[in-house]
Amino acid sequence: MNNLLNKWNQLSLVKRIIIGLIIGIVLALTIPEKAKFVTIFGSLFVGALKAVAPILVLFLVSSALSQHKSGHQTNMKSIIILYLIGTFAAGLIGVIVSFMFPVTLTLSGEGAANLTPPGGVTEVLKGLLLNLVDNPVKALFNANYIGILSWAVLLGIALRNAADSTKSAIANIADALSTIVKWVINFAPIGIMGLVFESIATNGIQALLSYGQLIVVLVATMAFVALVVNPIIVFLYIRKNPYPLVLKCLKDSGITAFFTRSSAANIPVNMALCDRLGLDKDTYSVSIPLGATINMAGAAVTISVLSLAAANTLGIKVDMPTAFILSVLSAISACGASGVAGGSLLLIPLACSLFGIPNDVAMQVVGVGFIVGVIQDSCETALNSSSDVLFTATAEFAKWRKEGKEIVIKEKSKTA
Repeated sequence: MNNLLNKWNQLSLVKRIIIGLIIGIVLALTIPEKAKFVTIFGSLFVGALKAVAPILVLFLVSSALSQHKSGHQTNMKSIIILYLIGTFAAGLIGVIVSFMFPVTLTLSGEGAANLTPPGGVTEVLKGLLLNLVDNPVKALFNANYIGILSWAVLLGIALRNAADSTKSAIANIADALSTIVKWVINFAPIGIMGLVFESIATNGIQALLSYGQLIVVLVATMAFVALVVNPIIVFLYIRKNPYPLVLKCLKDSGITAFFTRSSAANIPVNMALCDRLGLDKDTYSVSIPLGATINMAGAAVTISVLSLAAANTLGIKVDMPTAFILSVLSAISACGASGVAGGSLLLIPLACSLFGIPNDVAMQVVGVGFIVGVIQDSCETALNSSSDVLFTATAEFAKWRKEGKEIVIKEKSKTA
């Protein structure tokens, strides 16, 4: 038994999730009545995520803002602007693609029977403002992610002048919560087995096939952002053919990030690439770690697409003003996404709350996200991490252009 557990733990999370998917499908197609007990694993997995996600958002955002230091002269302003533009543009593209190719999900009817959709953008804005000032304890208890995010921002800003020991304590708590999330995600294969079994046993194999359309929409949207939207942004800044830089970042950073599925783990790779490109170390040593936290174009796509898929599934009509608000909210949510695998999925309930979708239903969407996450999360991380280098280099090259320096997009020589 110990040897079997050791071999299981040695497998990557991707392989374990695939095994869980296969087992869930086989059980649902062969012995659906006798294997009903496996549904409890899906319920436990989703329940654990529901429990840890609100407090994780609170401490991650508070810690990130409290650690900010002013006065250091770098090219950071332009880079942060690029990060925000890129993330917002990705969220907007995700919304547009979802309108063009609407996706529906197969969810349990539980929790959706008494759903009352918002009447329009005015009602949405009113609910948004009221949620912003919700009691912080109540917001945590009810998983009001908009309220949690607003209090986290205020707390992080207020703690900027706190003692280093206080900031360190908050950072340690944030790290501890991230570790707990990693532990929960280690049980994703078993949880996904239960979720897939329940979905197929209840609705048939069509439920799994419907995820294929979702995967295509997610991956195609991320590819469009990486190969069309980002190059346009880069061109507007440097006024040169952006594709040598875009393709280099995708090759040297994106491919590694695709397999590690962690922007944080890819930081050394990105910093080494910045060094080879001849960028300013004082800038990229700050921008790359920061980008791993707030530059989340792939996460914005995921949040937009899955949130609108939930709305489509429940028959909620989304007008254009509300869709624009979703683009902004997706960008903000993505900036606060956890750095662990599947971290962006934990913020889907925040976006779903914009449409009045109950947390129980939103967490079912999170479960669907983990099912497709074998491909989605790898592509998302590749887009996120490669964009960190792309926008850092873009800001640097734009500065060179203003100074009259020649922009040559190639690695510096070893003797340079």
